[in-house]
Amino acid sequence: MTDSYNLPADLLEQVKKCASVLRSGGIAAYPTDTVYGLGADIFNDTAVAKVFAVKRRPLNLPLPVLICDQSQLEELTADVPAAARRLITSFWPGALTLVLNKASAFNSAVLAGESKIAVRMPDHAVTLRLIQEAGCPIVGTSANLHGSPAVLTAMEIREQLGAAVDYILDCGPCPGGTESTIVDVSKDKIVILRRGAIPEKKITYLLS
Repeated sequence: MTDSYNLPADLLEQVKKCASVLRSGGIAAYPTDTVYGLGADIFNDTAVAKVFAVKRRPLNLPLPVLICDQSQLEELTADVPAAARRLITSFWPGALTLVLNKASAFNSAVLAGESKIAVRMPDHAVTLRLIQEAGCPIVGTSANLHGSPAVLTAMEIREQLGAAVDYILDCGPCPGGTESTIVDVSKDKIVILRRGAIPEKKITYLLS
């Protein structure tokens, strides 16, 4: 695979090691354009269960998913409404998570039994290359204990999660610092579920 994201050799080696951990069923922390994420192969329910356990996240709360290419939406979602397309065109890659109806054939522990899926394409070369190397979308939840503040550095991950994480991809502090904005576009009425890095007024203006 060519280095389409132009990463330095030492950082690319870290990415490849991290991807190998994910492919083998492990869980790993990695930087994004917002905060550090805690990832797993979304098609490996045992690995996804580890994420829930390590974060101490209630099993009824679905986990968000990160992709590296819009084509991956076809496998995960039933449809992408016009409003979602407008948001994707304006804010992806970036700090916007979209909640869409899942594809009928898609099943994963990340859904927590729900019929919707939360998806984002991050604006960070390391994250995008990691997903590409892993060969699948990955869990995109923040790398912290449930209910605790999101973390921006590898040291904070070690303090909160300790040795429970199989690999930490450390390339310095995350540049964003604010979690993504979450917008539910699964129904005719668009709902902002969480205010975040992208201001609400930008979203409402775009959709008005």
